[in-house]
Amino acid sequence: MKKFVFHNPTKIIFGENTVSKIGEEIKKSGLKKVLLHYGGGSIKKNGVYEQVTNSLKENNIDFIEVSGVKPNPILSKVHEGIKVARENNVDGILAVGGGSVIDSAKAIAGGFYYDGDIWDAYSGKYVIKKALPLFTVLTLSATGSEMNGNSVITKEETKQKWATHSKHIYPKVSIIDPTVQFSLPPQQTVNGAVDAISHVMEYYFDGTTDTEIQDQIAEGIIRTVIKSTEILLKKPEDYHARANLAWSATLALNGLLNAGSSGGDWSSHTLEHSVSALFDIAHGLD
Repeated sequence: MKKFVFHNPTKIIFGENTVSKIGEEIKKSGLKKVLLHYGGGSIKKNGVYEQVTNSLKENNIDFIEVSGVKPNPILSKVHEGIKVARENNVDGILAVGGGSVIDSAKAIAGGFYYDGDIWDAYSGKYVIKKALPLFTVLTLSATGSEMNGNSVITKEETKQKWATHSKHIYPKVSIIDPTVQFSLPPQQTVNGAVDAISHVMEYYFDGTTDTEIQDQIAEGIIRTVIKSTEILLKKPEDYHARANLAWSATLALNGLLNAGSSGGDWSSHTLEHSVSALFDIAHGLD
């Protein structure tokens, strides 16, 4: 096992009926106005949008919206979000969605204070040194973006799907309510499960020796993801299966497995990023 420093600043609020707490958490941080960032509108069908906006209003948090995030988040939407955030003088971002929405929100948060193109952070020309505070309400467990400082964005013109990392884009607070994911199509549940397992395997097979505890945790996560997914394909509203899958996906990439390792292999993810950038297919599907 290698020497390491483990520090994860994200506060997790987990469980049923926790979405309504988001306004209170944002208020505690002293924020007055946020950019509400989400995807194609499914949160308006399952009631999450109403819960979130009601919570913001009850806590006197003003908000402006930028929606339409794609499953593979694109740079042009990030540019739109940065522009809207600046024009409306927001002091934080609230991402409501899965990993794609959260990754897009992280790029906006990091780009808000940067004079250049935030793509520089993904192409290795810039390291994010300051960002707007980010809060998330998770609606799809897969990427672990709700509890890490990673972000993956696709530049449409060049078909480049690249990643960045910064301690400044960890979410301040993430809410994980498993019941929000009851209505997910089976394929999205499976995609998320495959993604979570692949995160574990990137660390598990990176060649670091004497990582007994990390290996035991990794194997436990994989077993739990498989068991939970099998249950959910038959009973999509099984709360405990949803809860176990959700927490497993978070633990798979919140830095816990990285502690003491060589940093992971990540060749499989690099290949996937190229494929999904070229053919615009969901992460985990290919």
